Amino acid sequence: MVSVTGEAADAELIAAVGQNEDAFALLYDRHAAQLYRYAYPRVGREAAEDVVADTFLAAFRSIDRYDTTRPDARAWLFGIATNVLARHRRTERARYRALAKSSGSEQVELEFAELVDSHVSAVAASRTLAKSLARLAARDRDVLLLVAWAELTYEQVSQTLNIPVGTVRSRLNRARRKMREMLKSNDVEVSL
Repeated sequence: MVSVTGEAADAELIAAVGQNEDAFALLYDRHAAQLYRYAYPRVGREAAEDVVADTFLAAFRSIDRYDTTRPDARAWLFGIATNVLARHRRTERARYRALAKSSGSEQVELEFAELVDSHVSAVAASRTLAKSLARLAARDRDVLLLVAWAELTYEQVSQTLNIPVGTVRSRLNRARRKMREMLKSNDVEVSL
């Protein structure tokens, strides 16, 4: 049995999975919460739990294809999660639409405010933001949310979605521009 510690790089953990059952558990412990925080605002609590579980199941099934020259598996895992989320697009759009149509009850607003990361101000956590996110093309929304909620760099988003960095930049620029236009037309100020 190969010995691993919590200080090992992701690539070392992945390389040790076949010889040490704790290696994958350490990888899960290291990244599950980040993946959950990325999925939760998009599809809700129950679906986010499923997304995280499905992400790690897919990762485990394809562990032998991981490029161990990359010490950090975060982009790889977010790529899998984004693919899993693609299956949940209907749930995500319905969630944004429901939030956009909500009666404005304090509970719904508080719940939604808890969902968004610190990158989105409380003012932006409104029906207008949810409606605007629902209107973005899925590929533009993925890039925007990977940067804003998952806090990935352009290079990590590029790896995650298997697209060139230039495409990341153009999609992010387009998503930000469209969000600003939609939010501005509704007198909502947000920093994107």
